[in-house]
Amino acid sequence: MFLLKIPGYLLAIVRFVIMLLLIAVHIGPYMFFSSFAFKHTTERAFRLRKSFMRIGLQVMGMKIEKTGEVHDGPALYVCNHRSLSDPMALCYFLDAFVIAKAEVGDIPLLNKGALLTGIIYVKRESKDSRKATRKAMVDTVLEGNNVLVYPEGTTNANFETLAYRPGTFVEAANHNIPIVPVTIEYKSENDLWIDRELPAQWFYQFWKVRTDIKLVIGNAISSEDFEELRSKSEDWTNVTIKEIHKNWIGSYFHEKAKYLG
Repeated sequence: MFLLKIPGYLLAIVRFVIMLLLIAVHIGPYMFFSSFAFKHTTERAFRLRKSFMRIGLQVMGMKIEKTGEVHDGPALYVCNHRSLSDPMALCYFLDAFVIAKAEVGDIPLLNKGALLTGIIYVKRESKDSRKATRKAMVDTVLEGNNVLVYPEGTTNANFETLAYRPGTFVEAANHNIPIVPVTIEYKSENDLWIDRELPAQWFYQFWKVRTDIKLVIGNAISSEDFEELRSKSEDWTNVTIKEIHKNWIGSYFHEKAKYLG
């Protein structure tokens, strides 16, 4: 079995090298010219990220079927969390600051690109960091930008979501910010990121020629009751997960979704 996968592992290595080059050729010229030829803005940064994604998705063999449209106006997008590639898939369609684990900042070139094009880091084990992140999240939306949050707090391989953490929904209710629920699902179980270091996950996921993804963007929800926001978002996501896999022949949860009806 291992020998059969060697061509795939070589493909994963080639993809890694190409992605590093793509990051470099996007970030380098942008940083150089923005120092004197034009001003760095959020809009330009998002265009840069989308340009990178347009090529990067092809390099990675990521095929995305999207349903639904982004909200007309700034909002908090809350998405279930399956894999390493979740933000890349959604941010091709959505201009948003992404809330991510502080560990991402330890990856030098990726960290530079993330900071340049919109990220808010959080140390989930630190109460002060979580508080500062929530403030940054609210400020970012009130300034007219979208923010993408993964309220499960970690990746999850279960059929249903982990319980959504309340912090995002408390802030949304307190500041009258709409919540847009999003569901992302993969066809192959290889795409799920559970208990692996980043290099191992890269090989585990991207040795395949193709990664099939379904992405569903829901309608915005507004309420002054954070629990209503949280429960509606979580319930909608779980219903959508079931619908996706029930109609997706060959997906890793297809049989389970059919059994649950």
